[in-house]
Amino acid sequence: MSDRVYNFSAGPATLPESVLKQAQKDIWDLFDTGIGILEHSHRDAAFDRVTHETEADCRAVGNIPDDYAVTWVQGGATSQCYFVPANFLPEDRTADYFQTGKWANDSIKEVPLYGKVHICGSSKDTGYDHIPVGDEVKYSDNPVYVQFTSNNTIMGTEFQTEPTPPEGAFLVADMSSNMFSKPIDVTKYGLIYAGAQKNLGPSGIVLVIARKDLIAEPVRELPMMMQYRNHANKEGRFNTPNTFGVYLMGQVFKWILERGGLEAVREMNVEKAKIVYDFLDSQDFFKPHARKDSRSMMNITFKCPTPELDALFVEQAEKKGLTTLKGHRSIGGMRASIYNAFPKAGCEALVAFMKEFAHEHAGAVNA
Repeated sequence: MSDRVYNFSAGPATLPESVLKQAQKDIWDLFDTGIGILEHSHRDAAFDRVTHETEADCRAVGNIPDDYAVTWVQGGATSQCYFVPANFLPEDRTADYFQTGKWANDSIKEVPLYGKVHICGSSKDTGYDHIPVGDEVKYSDNPVYVQFTSNNTIMGTEFQTEPTPPEGAFLVADMSSNMFSKPIDVTKYGLIYAGAQKNLGPSGIVLVIARKDLIAEPVRELPMMMQYRNHANKEGRFNTPNTFGVYLMGQVFKWILERGGLEAVREMNVEKAKIVYDFLDSQDFFKPHARKDSRSMMNITFKCPTPELDALFVEQAEKKGLTTLKGHRSIGGMRASIYNAFPKAGCEALVAFMKEFAHEHAGAVNA
């Protein structure tokens, strides 16, 4: 890790060091053009190459077929909360949503602007500590689509597999925080979107993968920038895109391919998460938030016995180079985000500190 600290931030988050070093070079001079990536026009030949390589590598990573568009938009994943119903949901139809935390709720709130919303599964009553499955899931009659947030950064929960929508409905996923962390069958989805700042690149750009037939014609008149087809038809250059974001996503895709693709990345992520979860399961000082059957590989959430100890833990961890571990304000505690580029050594260092901290403060709790 050189002299860098371990960055457990939930996003913007850790990027591969090799990608950062390549970006340092390309900020100064891209493809020996004498112009850096930040200065190139989005219409010139150098950025044509960046665009085409980024799309091609994304397709290679995700095994994305030709009948799906690969594009990118601005506005963060939050903008997709209304893009999706605006493009797909007629005002007299219903869309089904899984309610699994803040980001799911942000999407749910936007739907009534365009049509009807049905909560098909919710873990709200238990503090969003698990993913609804089985009898907890009840779809509406004839929904247009079913949307879920595949990984919940705040709560540390993750869908272990995608839900199966009712016949006639297509699946929409917000994959902002676990995109390309494991293999994915794109053909099971109508649309996938992912803010880049967790696993794919910098903030300010959203990857969108969509079935071409679904985005060919929005269900209502929309502003030009809100129509998926316009972005897809112009290679993500309907307007001036976040050119550095496109470039850096492309570098991350190359990094994934160099490591052997998504099967290899999944193995790496399982190994890292296991280090922390195995320790959490072996003791009773720290309390995990997520239920075992719903645990996230990307975001590990836990608490000390008291809020005061939580604050002390975060403070002391920071001094040891274990940074940004403070949990989201809505649940407190700690959150260790260990996305694709986060090193295994950081998980080992975290567990070593957790053992030390628990040993030092166990007596105060039991007194």
